[in-house]
Amino acid sequence: MPPKYRIAADVGGTFTDLFVYEEGSGETRIVKYPSTPENPALGVLAALERSGVEIPQVVFFSHGTTVGTNALIQRKIARTGLITTQGFRDVLEIRRGNKLELWDAYQDVAPALIPRRYRREVEERVDYGGRVLLPLREEDVRRVARLFQAQGIESIAVCFLHSYANPAHERRTGEILQEEIPEAYICISSDVLPEIFEYERASTTAINACLAPIVSRYLKGLVGLLRDRGYGHDILIMHSAGGVMTAETAVNYAARLTNSGPAAGAAAGAFFARLCGFENAITIDMGGTSADVSLTYRGETRITREWAVEFGHPIVFPCVDMVSIGAGGGSVAWIDEGGSLHNGPQSMGADPGPACYLKGGTEPTNTDANIVLERLNAEMFLGGEMRVDKERARQVIRDRIAARLGYSEVEAADAIIRIANANMIDAIRLISVRKGYDPREFVLVGFGGAGPLHCTALARELEIPKVIIPPWPGLTSAIGCLLVDLRHDFSKTVIMSVQDPAVPSLEGELAALEREAAERLREEGVPEGQIQILRYLDMRYLGQWRSLTVSCPHPLDARSIVQACESFHREHEREYMYSRREQEIEIHGLRVSGLGMTAKPQFRKHSGNGSREAALKGVRPVYFGEAGGFTEAAVYDRSRLFPGVMLQGPAVVEQMDSTVMIHPGMRAIADEYLNLIIDVR
Repeated sequence: MPPKYRIAADVGGTFTDLFVYEEGSGETRIVKYPSTPENPALGVLAALERSGVEIPQVVFFSHGTTVGTNALIQRKIARTGLITTQGFRDVLEIRRGNKLELWDAYQDVAPALIPRRYRREVEERVDYGGRVLLPLREEDVRRVARLFQAQGIESIAVCFLHSYANPAHERRTGEILQEEIPEAYICISSDVLPEIFEYERASTTAINACLAPIVSRYLKGLVGLLRDRGYGHDILIMHSAGGVMTAETAVNYAARLTNSGPAAGAAAGAFFARLCGFENAITIDMGGTSADVSLTYRGETRITREWAVEFGHPIVFPCVDMVSIGAGGGSVAWIDEGGSLHNGPQSMGADPGPACYLKGGTEPTNTDANIVLERLNAEMFLGGEMRVDKERARQVIRDRIAARLGYSEVEAADAIIRIANANMIDAIRLISVRKGYDPREFVLVGFGGAGPLHCTALARELEIPKVIIPPWPGLTSAIGCLLVDLRHDFSKTVIMSVQDPAVPSLEGELAALEREAAERLREEGVPEGQIQILRYLDMRYLGQWRSLTVSCPHPLDARSIVQACESFHREHEREYMYSRREQEIEIHGLRVSGLGMTAKPQFRKHSGNGSREAALKGVRPVYFGEAGGFTEAAVYDRSRLFPGVMLQGPAVVEQMDSTVMIHPGMRAIADEYLNLIIDVR
C-alpha cells in the first residue's frame, strides 16, 4: 500500500515552510522554500515538489497564510463599497477617540479602508430592541447598487444600525445587491458579526469585504493547482482563533485569516510545552519579518475578541491574544535624525532580504548582525543550501551603522541585537506582566527561524527559568496547522442582569447558536461523534464598558449562573487585581465555539543512544556580551542529539532550519521527543 501523508504549510513573509508527516511510520521531513509574494500559491507548490511527496498520496493538507495580513498592511485590497443607515456614512471615519500614542497631537490614525466616495446611505431604521421604526427603502438600495457598479466596486459591506437585534433590513439589502450586481461579494454585518458596538461591527465587516476577493483569488488558485495534481481532499486554512476551516468557508470570513500563521505558531508552542510537562508557556515566534508573542495559562491559550492589523481598524473576531512587533531576521537597523539607533519595524522581507543574502539588500538587518557576531554559520545557512556572504554583512553594518556611531563592526552588530532583544522583552511584558501574569512562572518556547538565536537572552533578562526549543523550530508554525481542529465561533449580544428571572431563557438562545455551530461542521463533513461544542458568557460589572469571557455551565439555570459569576469574579481579580463581589453583574453576550476534532500526528519517542561527543562539530569563537566578547563555543549538530545528552554553555546548536544559542552558565538537555530544554539559571 502506498504511504499516506499529512502535510502542513506556513506561508511566511520570507520563507514558505512545509512539514510532512507520514502516517503509519511517523517519519517526518521538512522543506523551507523562499516565499513568492507575487503569488504565494506558487511557493507552496514549489515546496511540495521539493519534498518529493506524490500529491495523490496526500490525505490531509492544512496551511497558514499571510495573504490577508499583507493585503491590509500594503493596502492592496479590493475596491469596496459600504452601505449604511442614513446619517451613518462616516462611521468608519469617526471611529473611536483613542490613539496609539496618547500625547502625540500630530499623529493621525490611518485613513479608512473604504474611501468616502464609496460609502453610501439608504433610508431605514431599527431601534435597539429590533423594532422597525422606518422601513427599508428598496429603491435606495437599487440606486446605490447601480452607482457601485458604475464605480467598479468588487465587494460590498452592509452595516445598518442595530442590525444585530433585527437583521431583516440587511438581509433584504443583500438579496437586492445580489440581483443587481451578481458578480460582487456581499458581506452583511448581521452575518459577519451580530454584536453591539456600531463602529467595531462596521470595521470588521468592512475589512471582511475588502479581503474577500483577495482571499478568494488566492484560494481558488491554490485549490486549482492542487486539484490538477491529484489532491482530492479538503484544503484547510488556519484562522486567527487557533483553529482551521475549509477553503469554501474561509472566503466568507476572510478577515479571520489575518492572524493565520501566528495563531498556528501559538498552538504549536503550547503543544510542545505540554509535551515537556509545562501548562504555563510564553511562546515567541521570530521569523523573517516579525516576532509574535502569545501566552498559555493552565493549558489554555489566551483568546482576545478585539485586535487589529493596523491601529484604529479593529477586527472583532476571536483571535489568539498576541503581541506582534517588527523584530525578525530581516528587520532593518537604522539611525534617526538625532543619531539614535533603532531596530525595525521595517523589514527587508524575502525579496531582497538581508544584505548577506546577496539578492540586492542594502540595509543592515538582524541576520547580518548575527553573521558578524559568528552566531550564524555563513557556510551552513539552511543546511548549506543557501549562499550567505559574511563580508557583505560586515560591510553594510560598517557603512550604515558603525561609521556613523563611531563603533567597530562588532560593537555595532551587538548594539543591533541588544535593541532587537529589548523590543521583544517589552512585547513579552505586554502579554504577561501587563495582563497579571508573572513570567517567572512560565517556560519560554522559542521558535521561528530566528527565535532560538535570541530567546535564551530574553529568558535570562525576564528571569524565566527554562526555555524549550522544539525539534523543528523553523517550521513550528507549520506544524501547528496539523495540531488544531476545525473551529467556528458564533456570538449574540444579550444584555441582561444575572438577577433577572429571565436568565434561564437564555438557554434557548445558546441552544440555537449550538445548532448553528454543529450544522456548519456537518456541512464540512465532520462526523457527529467528532463534534464538540463549547459555551461562554460575556460578563461585566454593571456600568462597565468592556466585558470578560467565562465558561458557561450547562444547563444555564439559577445554580449554574452562580458558578459563572464566581468564575467572573476570579478572572476579574486576576486580570485587574480586584473584584467587587457586592457589585451587580450583567451578562453582555453569548458565545459558542464549535470544534470538529481532527486526527493529530503522534510524534515518536526516541531512545538515548547518543553522546555529546558524537554531536560535536567543532569549536568556534562566538560573541557573548556577558563574557566580554568572542568566546570559544562548542558547536553541535542537532540531528545527532539524542535524549539525555546534556550541553553546557557557551554553545551553539545548528540545524537546517535554525540555530540555538546557549549562553555561558546555561545548561541544555534533549528530551525523549528531541525537544531541547535549556535551564537558564
